[in-house]
Amino acid sequence: MTFIENILKGFDPILVDIISISIILIVAFIIIKIINYFLKKTGQRFDLEMTVIQVLQEIIKYTIILFAVVLILNELGINVSALILSLGIVGVAVGFAARDTLSNFIAGLFVLGNKSFKVGDVIEVSDQIGKVTKMGFRVTTLTTFDNKIITVPNSLFSTAAYLNYTAVKNRRVELNITLPLDVDLDEAMDYIEKKVLNLDWVLRDPKPKVMIYEISDTNIKATLNVWTHDPWSVLDHQSSLAKEIKEYMVRNNA
Repeated sequence: MTFIENILKGFDPILVDIISISIILIVAFIIIKIINYFLKKTGQRFDLEMTVIQVLQEIIKYTIILFAVVLILNELGINVSALILSLGIVGVAVGFAARDTLSNFIAGLFVLGNKSFKVGDVIEVSDQIGKVTKMGFRVTTLTTFDNKIITVPNSLFSTAAYLNYTAVKNRRVELNITLPLDVDLDEAMDYIEKKVLNLDWVLRDPKPKVMIYEISDTNIKATLNVWTHDPWSVLDHQSSLAKEIKEYMVRNNA
């Protein structure tokens, strides 16, 4: 007879089981919440990386859940030791089923150890760009520029190339522009390069640069390159550049 059964002695056995399981789940939930709270506060106090805190939270959460499952099985009268022994028979099948989870976890540890990226960084993987909002036990969660949530298996970071835009100091913002063939090219390039310097987010070093990449029978195609500190606002910055270029085109009937 278990501890909870002793307290509820005399009640209906089914009711006892339901109450026992409920108590175990509630206590496990409360413990997870308390530990997560103290881990977060400890991380803030000692200025620990949020990535480390989140991984620790995941490990502790699954450990407590596993412990709670064992207690529930014990309350139901299931011999846990015999169950574990029987699982050895299907261990190979379970191993194959869990290999993706294991590979995701190991890959996550390597990312954490190598400090490839952390929570708050803007990364690109498999043509998806977003800010790392959570790095968990199995997956990393990204939030895109348009506020979409992307869940990336951690194992992908060990098999696919990915970019960390926050790891570098500056981020280039590109805008393709088309100029008429009869435009004074030197004047246009000089004006555009000086004009965009009026935007407060544009860096002075490296300087803005217009690069010509094609001259056809009807127009001239170029790329305007400027630099910024904020990788999260690239799309907004491209819109700002487009407005500046449009004003120039309208003013010069280009």
